[in-house]
Amino acid sequence: MTRARMPRPHEVAAARRDPRLLRALRERRQDEAWRTRGTCQSVDPETFFPAPNEPADVAVALCRGCDVQGSCLAWALEVGDCHGVWGGTTPRERRAMLVAWRTEVQPDPDAAAEAGPPVRDRLLTLVPLS
Repeated sequence: MTRARMPRPHEVAAARRDPRLLRALRERRQDEAWRTRGTCQSVDPETFFPAPNEPADVAVALCRGCDVQGSCLAWALEVGDCHGVWGGTTPRERRAMLVAWRTEVQPDPDAAAEAGPPVRDRLLTLVPLS
């Protein structure tokens, strides 16, 4: 397996203008139940996870007509998923979009407050160091 390379500056610049990314930014957290309405629900999941030497054209074409494409891509960028086709994008396209996404989307302070301290800090309070 080859190691994924960092996107080049011109790829990130192109990603910032990509209509799929702009849609994902608009539809971010707009629809929490997007997974139940995706076109992918009626298709074999392996279609969206082609082998590295296989084209992803079929999956990308299915996503292109999906109503929840923006929410799907937003989710993939939020969690940093780097496998398969999400929101009509390939892993290579998402790597460039992820750089743009992280500069556009600031962490939600309310979500961080609800989550509490980081897991490492919570573990330290449960298990004192000797």
